[in-house]
Amino acid sequence: MKVKCLNSSSLKTRNLIKQTFAELINEKKQLEKITVTQLVQKAGITRSTFYTHYDNIYAVANDYQMQTIDLLCSDDLKLHSKKDILEYFNNIIKCLKENEETYKLLLSTDESLLFLEKLNKIARNKIYDALKDTYPNQYLSIDVSFLVNGIVLEIIKYFRHESTYSLDDILYNMQKWFEKLFN
Repeated sequence: MKVKCLNSSSLKTRNLIKQTFAELINEKKQLEKITVTQLVQKAGITRSTFYTHYDNIYAVANDYQMQTIDLLCSDDLKLHSKKDILEYFNNIIKCLKENEETYKLLLSTDESLLFLEKLNKIARNKIYDALKDTYPNQYLSIDVSFLVNGIVLEIIKYFRHESTYSLDDILYNMQKWFEKLFN
């Protein structure tokens, strides 16, 4: 993030840039086909305004990804029980649904792998920490890893159009497998 002090005007500008970026990515269907020139023209801002907030188009894409990580991995979202974890799964799917088209395009590129790796690691740690006292066993870490890795793989397949399942189907199965593993 380039702007150090995010006042209300800066937040509005960043949101305008991200909204315009989402529109362009939905039009162009590929991140590589979006230029700063196209974005600033469509947003009605100057290049210098864009560069005050972002280094390049990939930084805007990264901002979307980090926003998702912040929403899903916030320290405010403490997981203490199985119910909390099931709600966490709901929040993940809800977040993905709210920006589904944008995430379909962002997650269909290889640049998304670092984002998914971060999200995977944070989710594994949150779930493990929530279960370690309730389900202490030598295989808890690997059980959580299998569950989260499987979920992430299905989400990748969904966004890359390699799955016939919906996000609701994925959520249902996330909850079902969680219950099977940790009952």
